[in-house]
Amino acid sequence: MRTQHPTLVYTSARVVLFLVVLLVLSLTGIGGLLLWVLAFVISALLSYVLLSRQRDAMSGVLAGRLSKKRERGTGLRARLEEGAKMEDEDLEAADRGAGTAH
Repeated sequence: MRTQHPTLVYTSARVVLFLVVLLVLSLTGIGGLLLWVLAFVISALLSYVLLSRQRDAMSGVLAGRLSKKRERGTGLRARLEEGAKMEDEDLEAADRGAGTAH
């Protein structure tokens, strides 16, 4: 049996927790914008306490993925540096071409 991706598990749990809090608050008679704000704040506090294990698992997976990208050099920084290097080479070639034309 395959395990679930930690990001999917954590996000799903957050959404379910928010919906449960929203339902409970709406049953108490709270409505409008206050309902949504309270549901967001209360569910955020509850998720901080109740979902710490899932959050840790998710952050471990994301940190591992980032470190692998850094090792391979396929991240945004590597692509930006490669683009800057190519631009510098184009400018140098243009300068050489302009120097011989004059």
